[in-house]
Amino acid sequence: MKRIKSTRKRKVEVVVISDVHLGTYGCHAKELLAYLKSIKPKKIILNGDIIDIWQFSKSYWPTTHMQVVKYLTGMISKGVEVTYITGNHDEMLRKFVGFRLGSFTIQNKVVLELDGQKAWIFHGDVFDVTMQHSKWLARLGAHGYDLLILLNRLVNFIGHKFQREKVSFSKSIKNRVKSAVKFINDFEKVCADLAIENQYQYVVCGHIHQPEIREITTPKGQVTYLNSGDWIENLTSLEYYNGQWHLYTYQEDTVIKQEHLAEPALDFLDSSVLLMNLMSEFNLKRA
Repeated sequence: MKRIKSTRKRKVEVVVISDVHLGTYGCHAKELLAYLKSIKPKKIILNGDIIDIWQFSKSYWPTTHMQVVKYLTGMISKGVEVTYITGNHDEMLRKFVGFRLGSFTIQNKVVLELDGQKAWIFHGDVFDVTMQHSKWLARLGAHGYDLLILLNRLVNFIGHKFQREKVSFSKSIKNRVKSAVKFINDFEKVCADLAIENQYQYVVCGHIHQPEIREITTPKGQVTYLNSGDWIENLTSLEYYNGQWHLYTYQEDTVIKQEHLAEPALDFLDSSVLLMNLMSEFNLKRA
């Protein structure tokens, strides 16, 4: 049976999106834009690493990346509450924590009251030992990850021509390398322990690109651990509606059909031109 694309926007109470990495080759901005246009949320939590300032020097900023930013600003202008929680790739924004403009605010963490339950939301890099002690190593790893994603896209492009299923190099590496699996498990446990100690019913993170919703039980109690995943490989978000959390995975045939989302012919811009374009889009003036 042929699937029919939805023509109505889905109403959701809260949407949590993280690890979009706008400004990098691996970012699926086109798909994210289609997803945003398919929903009608009351509140959006941008849970870190939305703009990849670490790799911004490459001056890679396609039209679709700008369209995502513009669409989000349009939602803010319509009164949608948008909270930008800082991550490690956009840590420069931490000096603006507390900034508020209309329904938009920048924070390091946020607590939401949802149907009598408390949700503790933060990016999660604070629990990453590499981030705390070897930022240069983390940055090097970020560049290596970007190259891996580029190679992965090339392989999948060729594979598509031969009707092969898509593969994910990084997922395969994570699943096979014991240290990576241990890191993810340790990360989830630390988040859960702290949430239980502080009497939160939900703990919501990003950072590790590992979408998840599961109950974690410790000798101290129980908490629902959630991770919004990413828009590099998994293309996932968290949605709260009807009193429950749901893990959304992007499927092209279940969102509103979008037009005019093609990449521009020229993706590379001089950094000064990029800055001018950004300032022009948001009617900003140089100091």
